[in-house]
Amino acid sequence: MNTMRLLKLGIPAGSLQEATGALFRKAGYTVTFASRSYYPSIDDDEIECMLIRAQEMARYVQQGVLDAGITGHDWILETNAVVVEICELAFSKVSRRPVRWVLCVPNESPVRSVADLKGLRIATEAVGLTRAYLARHGVEATVEFSWGATEVKPPRLADAIVEVTETGSSLRANNLRIVDEILQSTTRFIASREAYADPWKRQKLDNLALMLQACLAAEGKVGLMLNVPRADLPKILALLPALQKPTVSALSDDAWVDVNTIVDERIVRTIVPRLKAAGARGIVEYPINKIID
Repeated sequence: MNTMRLLKLGIPAGSLQEATGALFRKAGYTVTFASRSYYPSIDDDEIECMLIRAQEMARYVQQGVLDAGITGHDWILETNAVVVEICELAFSKVSRRPVRWVLCVPNESPVRSVADLKGLRIATEAVGLTRAYLARHGVEATVEFSWGATEVKPPRLADAIVEVTETGSSLRANNLRIVDEILQSTTRFIASREAYADPWKRQKLDNLALMLQACLAAEGKVGLMLNVPRADLPKILALLPALQKPTVSALSDDAWVDVNTIVDERIVRTIVPRLKAAGARGIVEYPINKIID
């Protein structure tokens, strides 16, 4: 009899699919997506993956169809799902900035604030979020579900839209301006209450969260190793904006020390010449895959 435990994990289909797969691969899990299959393979016999739209993920996790999944905080709120948020995963399809749900109208629209929406028609995929937003402002308007291409609906099919954006480029391209921001959202790793109450599943999920967060923490970071004359150490350390205090180790030559630190990759091109000018030698840059505090 096979008594192996199994964790049912939801991977977001669509725009976050490849980014999620890449993150798992960095964390040491080989996730492979096959065409026309909703069951990606993973090199962990204790995990079964399934592709689910992010919009539906929280609902299926709450119901226990999935033990855990990755979805946006916005969709947790939209579906009113009661789930355990294990951790935030600050990544998206374009950048690591939060996505924004914004209220938009055509540039020529007279609407200047949420109060001006009274009696108008709003198209959105996030019907629940939009209705809650209107209720907070005491505004009555018609909210219609949009199946897609929401930004092209004003002014003929809707007076306004509530749409998600990262850069705003699509909104500008469709002659829309932002009236108000409704919500900022980031990606969350969630679990059902039942799954997280199970000691084996909880440990499995916490371990997975640790590795995923470690990969995200390392993004944009590199390591620097350099040999420094002991007499020059104070001015070298003053140049280093370290993630934590740099590690300083003795070398066989007492007049020199080894300094090891982690810095933002974007500053390497400016800091390395300064380090060399300050007396550092044998400067080595190396990649960082994971950072675990």
